[in-house]
Amino acid sequence: MRPTILNPLFAEVTALKGVGPALVRQLARLKLARVVDLAFHLPAMVVERVAVDRVDESLVGRPISVVLTPVRHDSGGPRSPLRVRATDAGGQWLDLVFFGQSGAWARSKLPLHQPRRITGKLDRYGQSLQISHPDIAAPGDPPAGALREPVYPLTEGLPNKRLATLVGEALARLPDLPEWIEPSVLARHDWPGWRAALLAAHALEGEVPAKDRLAYDELLANQLALLLVRRDTRARKGRALPGDGRLTATLQKTLPFALTGAQARTIAEIQGDMAQASPMLRLLQGDVGAGKTLVALFAMLTAVESGAQAALLAPTEILARQHLATLTKVAAGLPIRIAALTGRDRKAGGAKQRNDLLDDLAMGRIDILIGTHAIFQEDVVYHDLGLVVVDEQHRFGVAQRLLLTEKARVPPHLLAMTATPIPRSLQLTNFGEMDASRLDELPPGRTPVETRVMAIDRLEEVVAALARHLAGGGQAYWVCPLVEGSEDGDEAAAAFRAAMLKGAFAGLTASGEPVGVGLVHGRMKPAEKDAAMADFAAARTGLLVATTVIEVGVDVPNATLMIVEAAERFGLAQLHQLRGRVGRGSQRSVCLLLRGGELSETAKARLKLMRETNDGFRIAEEDLRLRGAGEILGTRQSGEAAFRFADPERTARLVAMAHDDARLLLDRDGGLASARGAAARNLLYLFERDAGVALLRSG
Repeated sequence: MRPTILNPLFAEVTALKGVGPALVRQLARLKLARVVDLAFHLPAMVVERVAVDRVDESLVGRPISVVLTPVRHDSGGPRSPLRVRATDAGGQWLDLVFFGQSGAWARSKLPLHQPRRITGKLDRYGQSLQISHPDIAAPGDPPAGALREPVYPLTEGLPNKRLATLVGEALARLPDLPEWIEPSVLARHDWPGWRAALLAAHALEGEVPAKDRLAYDELLANQLALLLVRRDTRARKGRALPGDGRLTATLQKTLPFALTGAQARTIAEIQGDMAQASPMLRLLQGDVGAGKTLVALFAMLTAVESGAQAALLAPTEILARQHLATLTKVAAGLPIRIAALTGRDRKAGGAKQRNDLLDDLAMGRIDILIGTHAIFQEDVVYHDLGLVVVDEQHRFGVAQRLLLTEKARVPPHLLAMTATPIPRSLQLTNFGEMDASRLDELPPGRTPVETRVMAIDRLEEVVAALARHLAGGGQAYWVCPLVEGSEDGDEAAAAFRAAMLKGAFAGLTASGEPVGVGLVHGRMKPAEKDAAMADFAAARTGLLVATTVIEVGVDVPNATLMIVEAAERFGLAQLHQLRGRVGRGSQRSVCLLLRGGELSETAKARLKLMRETNDGFRIAEEDLRLRGAGEILGTRQSGEAAFRFADPERTARLVAMAHDDARLLLDRDGGLASARGAAARNLLYLFERDAGVALLRSG
């Protein structure tokens, strides 16, 4: 239950003065539904005004506050603004301009020969100085617009002054809370208390230490929640699946290649976890092509050796079918049954096969089930589910992963896999409760992808080279860029490029038949998208034109050329993932990055790094450094963690310290039962990490 001291902060915004239905709707567009949301809604900038006695040309363009005396009202015509001629203390003439106001309003607000304090931006119009729509106050009052005014992110119809008033009311409700940060950390950084830090961040005074403090609080809450979950997970009674080696040893002997050192190490780590009664919760990171699927197969065979079943959850039907084909081939000869279940199996003609498969699953005649979200539907019953493997885990929400783990009689072991290399700071942030394994070697026989950068004005040369590549039987991807953040624009760009290339490649093959050009974009129906990708995987089309929706993990060894248009618009991680679609066989592969004419220094650095290295872990670290407070790694690493104060730069600096502080609280300072622990309970509720604790068990 939330501590009583925090209840005023978690009241609805309607508890504040003058907040009615219309204002509630405006605030909702900013995701401001409660008082705490307003308190955490920090200003984006500050307007600095200068108080003066007299105005002159040197002040043009600056916000000022000055006492003026109105001497004439000019109401103008229906389409003309109201103008009030006024003078300053030195007799300098100035016009105050108002649109949509009447002469009666002017006589009331700016009576002639009565001084008023005017606050606004000084401009020049023709030969005259003027201020448009200034704030007005009595001469002895403080400026109606403060000399130093924070400016908040706004929405249509909600002025800054009104939002600032609401924020002020929210800040007035801030309680004084006991300190939850370890004293030595607080002293080392000379941070203010929590309440003082939030007030300073709104005033934009001493904002660096204040914002650092708030970011640390948020990261500490996150780390504490993750560690509590991990501790709870270890205390839960699961089931040991030690295996006996009869399947894994046979597989290792029959493989036509040796495992890499990283694969062997990771398999040992996973098997060590599965041999314990505490449910495994492990993250498997591996760069593109590092062999994560094979590691997952060893884990699943270990479960089968122990008398249990395993399930592999994939984000798309085509990837699930690909996993089925790959694992069936690799495990050929082993006395196990692998099957797949996807949404396609519900369609007409597949009902009987699906029912037969479900019967076999429930009776234990299927050892490993591979599929999309279909494998955790209500009518899917497992005989004895012991291990859950989640591929591309960031593609699934927590609720989806929980549904699958709840199919087991006792908490199952869980292995989450991601192909996106994650810097240590972000790994701690998003997966701090999970043990982590890293595949940092590529299997033998993989040829590094050669990366080149060319200007877009050489497009004709690129198309000609692509034509030669396709005419020789090769396959290629062509990725179109993000177009001003518009899905319609992305679709149009991809469709336009596909149509252009279809025309260019008509009659390329020796038989006179045109090379097939496929098209994939985010607004296609899933079945259409899967069909286009299946055609490409089966070599029925030679070129796949796509936006960034092309699925990670799709393995087309014959595709050895990747062309990325307007590459400067992509993040490093996106470019690296796209490049990973080629180089999946022993053939030489090329990634061609087409750039625009004008490049920022950051874009130049990205493209230079792409030419220099194929190391995804190095790229991920550099991406975080280059992007700073921008988007993390080009794609969200977690669908659950969203921070208000902890931007990527602060996360990189502070998360390891927050992790250590949280561990210190639990291991040395008495946990949540101690005085600091009681304060930390406030922290968990304040940042709403209390609600996520149960869900975090799903990884």
